[in-house]
Amino acid sequence: MTSTAKSKAKSVSKSAPKPSAKVASQPAAKAAVKEATKAAPPKPTPPKPVPGKPPILRVVASATPSPASKPKAPARAPLSVQLAEDRTPPEAPKPAPLMPPPVMMNPPVAKIAAPKPADAKPADAKPAESKAGPASDTADDPFKLQALDVERLAGNIARMVELGGKALAAYLKPRETGEHPTDSPEGVAEVTKTLGHVAEFWLKDPSRAVAAQTEIVTRYMDLWSKSLKAMAGEPVEPAVKPDPRDARFKDPQWEKNPFFDFLKQFYLVTTSLADKFVNEAELDEHLKHKAAFYAKQIANALSPSNFVVTNPELLRETISSNAENLVRGMKMFAEDIERGGGDLKIRQSDDSQFALGVNLAMTPGKVVFENDLIQLIQYEPTTPSVGKIPLVIVPPWINKFYILDLTQEKSFIRWAVSQGLTVFVVSWVNPDQRHAHKSFDDYMLEGPLAAFRVAGEITGEEKVHAIGYCVGGTLLAVALAYMAARDIDLVETATFFTTQVDFTYAGDLKVFVDEEQIQTLEKRMAQTGYLEGKQMANAFNMLRSNDLIWSYFVNNYMKGKQPMPFDLLYWNADSPRMPAANHSFYLRHCYLQNDLSQGRMVVAGETLDLKKVTVPVYNLAAREDHIAPARSVFLGSQSFGGPVDYVMAGSGHIAGVVNPPEKKKYQFWTGGRPEGAFEDWVAKAEEHPGSWWPHWREWIRSHDGEEVPARRPGSNAHPPIEDAPGRYVKVKD
Repeated sequence: MTSTAKSKAKSVSKSAPKPSAKVASQPAAKAAVKEATKAAPPKPTPPKPVPGKPPILRVVASATPSPASKPKAPARAPLSVQLAEDRTPPEAPKPAPLMPPPVMMNPPVAKIAAPKPADAKPADAKPAESKAGPASDTADDPFKLQALDVERLAGNIARMVELGGKALAAYLKPRETGEHPTDSPEGVAEVTKTLGHVAEFWLKDPSRAVAAQTEIVTRYMDLWSKSLKAMAGEPVEPAVKPDPRDARFKDPQWEKNPFFDFLKQFYLVTTSLADKFVNEAELDEHLKHKAAFYAKQIANALSPSNFVVTNPELLRETISSNAENLVRGMKMFAEDIERGGGDLKIRQSDDSQFALGVNLAMTPGKVVFENDLIQLIQYEPTTPSVGKIPLVIVPPWINKFYILDLTQEKSFIRWAVSQGLTVFVVSWVNPDQRHAHKSFDDYMLEGPLAAFRVAGEITGEEKVHAIGYCVGGTLLAVALAYMAARDIDLVETATFFTTQVDFTYAGDLKVFVDEEQIQTLEKRMAQTGYLEGKQMANAFNMLRSNDLIWSYFVNNYMKGKQPMPFDLLYWNADSPRMPAANHSFYLRHCYLQNDLSQGRMVVAGETLDLKKVTVPVYNLAAREDHIAPARSVFLGSQSFGGPVDYVMAGSGHIAGVVNPPEKKKYQFWTGGRPEGAFEDWVAKAEEHPGSWWPHWREWIRSHDGEEVPARRPGSNAHPPIEDAPGRYVKVKD
């Protein structure tokens, strides 16, 4: 021991009080002293930091007790504990030591922790509940979420970028190899030019321009002032509210969170202004119709609900999963571009769950005839006797026939067979370059006329009951007018499902039809000889883009979720191609020139006149149909020369038709002949609950009350070729 240490020890021993012998002899005092020695020494007060000196110097300086008090030195904590209590950084960094510093050689802090105070709670004790109540659910506040895992987030972003490269490659590959037709800017140019006419109307007149600017400033200032009040916590009525049926803004944060509420209202104010300026512009009706349609498509595409950072639901999903949802979404995005041959083909259903002839188009039957354009299917009877006159269904060639034979519960074909009808259905070919020359004449002659003839030969009947659905109904009307011109009598009654023969009020599809757009389409079809089915499907989807495009875009590519299996949407995506000659004729002479109802259409050398069609007609429209509007069907009903029963079903183009009685959904209206104004007919019509199917069956029975023994499919002249649903319907785009 050094002399300095000896002097310190001597000083400490002199300063410690010596117990008296008298006191030590007393038992109580001895016990007190013994108890005192057992007591834990008090925790030393950490020294106050001295600015400008490193912690090691302050620890060494505080190790020497004050010579004035000279108390007994308590047990000291290791140097590491003292350093842990004082983290004041030095003025200048010290050079790194060659050997580990003393703090690293000390035992871990946890092993030499100071004793817990007497009132300390055990480690497993539950924390006291906050006075503010339990934390709100993450659905109430999208930002109250667990911390991001930065490593996982970075990895997922890298994966997303990699998959984005695959999506780009899938887009570019068919264009580089020439498999994909050259992209043309005509579509963008058409939209720009159309909306430019609207802008020109408002800007060319100074007074109109000032009025428009005043309207814009007033609406936005009202939104801004109300939003500021809402952010300050004041109760205020919103500047604009979304439609209660608009599913895009159902998340509570669109109202509770001031940021998202402002985004929502800003979007709604902007779109309402766009609608106002388009609708009030004094333009040609067709031009105004196109402008309104294009403005709606742009508004739907730019909705804040379509983007991660502006949609609270997507933001929660992305944060909570560390962007794994975006990785899944990008993977599906790349797959859908590759599946679309270089174009995005949004999956609306889980296609893996369906197969034709397995769980779709299951009604038993046989293909009994085929030519270049159709297969004719005859279905097995399920009743001992059937109506004497067979039923032939002509579906649209722009869709596949099994919309009328989806599942067993939804199948109109199966139901019609169960009602004692001998049912035939036309299944159109999915055309390719070999069919490019097939004209509208060919589709009529090799389609319904061939089907009527074969059905009559198999059953031995001279006439058939005919049904035409949508474009198939238009073709049926053309065939009836052609037969009337040629004095051919093959049809007993005609039923039309959501069919237009007059295209004056043809709805939003007229947006795509004018001379300039038809010429552009004809140039594109000339490259391949047909129109791709996906192009027509996209046009139909755009009519309800929020429901059929953007909702699936968000679900698939933003949330990264597979769509649910849905038979109707599987059928909707199963679109066939269309021969160039046939499709061009249809667009020009029906939508553009409206020749059929005006008595100007010439088919197979005959000028057609619907007034010569005198067979009884059952004409079904759908109240909410956006493809064949009920008003358009009503007007077309007046073109026929015979008795017409006009019936209007609830719902739309598909659900209004495919409405089995067992479902007890929707309703239908009857009101006799379609005369006068459409609004007057609706006002006087009688409403009936449920499906129109039984009503139609009674109408058929009123024109065919005789029954015969059930007929097996085919005949000696037309033996069965293969089982239903046949080969043609299984050919994909």
